[in-house]
Amino acid sequence: MRITQVTLPVRSLDTVAAWWRPLGFPTIQGPDRVSVDVGHTRVHHEPDPALIGTHHLAMTIPTGTFDAAVAWIADRAPVLSRDGITVFEGPDGWDSRSVYFDGPDGQVLEFIERRVLPAEHVGPFTADSVVGVSEVGVVVEDVVATAQRLADVGVAPYAAPPTAGFGAVGDVDGLLVLVAPGRPWLPTTDRIAADSSVTIDVGLPQPVAFGADKVLR
Repeated sequence: MRITQVTLPVRSLDTVAAWWRPLGFPTIQGPDRVSVDVGHTRVHHEPDPALIGTHHLAMTIPTGTFDAAVAWIADRAPVLSRDGITVFEGPDGWDSRSVYFDGPDGQVLEFIERRVLPAEHVGPFTADSVVGVSEVGVVVEDVVATAQRLADVGVAPYAAPPTAGFGAVGDVDGLLVLVAPGRPWLPTTDRIAADSSVTIDVGLPQPVAFGADKVLR
């Protein structure tokens, strides 16, 4: 499930553009949208000054580049920790490890190395090394029911069945991380997931609405 586009609201377009551009990600700023190319994914940010909470995106990095990616981002953004830990193994069945860092507008961003993917990267780590966005965090009222709704159109649970508070659906290339309202994004305890509109493009034959303002297409 390759995520080609994500559209989400942010409080400040200027803040978003000023964060991404210096890192070397192609950034296009217009009066009503900031678009950033993150590997094979274009992330569209649209203004919503009343947004409450924060977003979470994870970006796949090439297998074998984890240490270089951590060093690269640590020079450019604060790395997030919990109890002094900055490197996190993925849930059972994911065969991954992650580092989390501060993004614009309070976002919790993540580099994730998925070990099942082939190691093909050559050269130093740069913004161009990032493969693409492979996780989008989404707040839903009923995680289990939403996961079943998506499974019915072929987007199956990943690695484990969903619980009342958390469920991942999709595959190693692209996941929706479904969470219940009020949940903070790992590794923080205070950055509460934004219950906002979001549109994720993965090439489905027909768009699927799951919630009043959330669409997978």
